[in-house]
Amino acid sequence: MELWLDTASVDEVRAASRFGVISGITTNPSLWAKSGGGREYRDVVLEIASIIDGPISAECLSQDVEGLVEEARRIAGWHPNVVVKIPIDENGLEAISRLSREGVKINTTLIFSTNQAMLAGQAGATYVSPFVGRLDDVGEEGMALVREIVEVFDRYNFPTRVLAASLRHPRHVVEAAKAGAHIATMPYAVFQAMFRHPLTDAGMKRFLEDGQRASGVKV
Repeated sequence: MELWLDTASVDEVRAASRFGVISGITTNPSLWAKSGGGREYRDVVLEIASIIDGPISAECLSQDVEGLVEEARRIAGWHPNVVVKIPIDENGLEAISRLSREGVKINTTLIFSTNQAMLAGQAGATYVSPFVGRLDDVGEEGMALVREIVEVFDRYNFPTRVLAASLRHPRHVVEAAKAGAHIATMPYAVFQAMFRHPLTDAGMKRFLEDGQRASGVKV
């Protein structure tokens, strides 16, 4: 399973990239606003693409079909690695179907049901993004949706990849892997938490103290 970062912060992308384990980036207007704004979205995406050599999802904001198609074509032209994010609704589905036939790579976002995922897959989407945390927030089991989509896609050999999104903590990443998701995208804080454990910290402290004691260094 690939690990992606869910952020529009160039600083976070640069910090995470040094570990060599991040394969792609997902962004959206909310993340762009959260990162402080002040720059053109295109410029932010291009700088991210200069750091991470992998898919970079950039979201469309248009509401009608023709607007989505035109905007998606423009965004896809920013960089060869850009994947266009389009929310799933009737207009989005029609736009996805048209754009996929042109070879535009699409990440269908705001997926909250297997029906939505199947429609997006049939329309030619490159990725579908079930939002795990947001389903958990309303009392549903978000990871159950990931498992169901993976099961259906595997059974019928859908080429569309399942991208587990809205992950809130490291355990979500593990559960996404167990559910068969092809990709897990996460905030930088969740990524940082993945390689931390109190027993690791305690063990390192103990090893350091024992090593200093054995070498005669006062601790």
